[in-house]
Amino acid sequence: MKLDGEMVYLWRAVDHEGEVIESYVTKTRDKKAAVALMEKALKRNGSPEAITTDSLRSYGAALTGLGTREKQEVGRWDNNRVENSHLPFRRRERTMLRFRQMRTLQKFASVHANVHNHFNHEHHSLDRQTYKQRRSAALAEWQALAS
Repeated sequence: MKLDGEMVYLWRAVDHEGEVIESYVTKTRDKKAAVALMEKALKRNGSPEAITTDSLRSYGAALTGLGTREKQEVGRWDNNRVENSHLPFRRRERTMLRFRQMRTLQKFASVHANVHNHFNHEHHSLDRQTYKQRRSAALAEWQALAS
């Protein structure tokens, strides 16, 4: 994505349900950035059974450095869940007319992930009444946390 005319990269770790676990913004797309993201995600969430990535070589180098290379899964459509998790973020970013500073992008990415995870209830697999009840419960919980 572009940040004040320069390319920056938004790294995201997503769990098996499509919830964003970790967001990280860097100027480079190399092993150092991949290691930083994976260390943060593994420290907070523990070691997963499998780590699905795209075929970027820095992921393999980072996983080798962390000693979890055998858990890496790379496939043509395996990382669709991660790619689709970008859509709500990109939609919101467009309405905000982009970002100017890396710090504001990082703050927005982490806050957006938390809010989206809290209110996203997979409405395509629920009937309308159950979906509305879950949304109301999520809103009540959010308001209780805010006050």
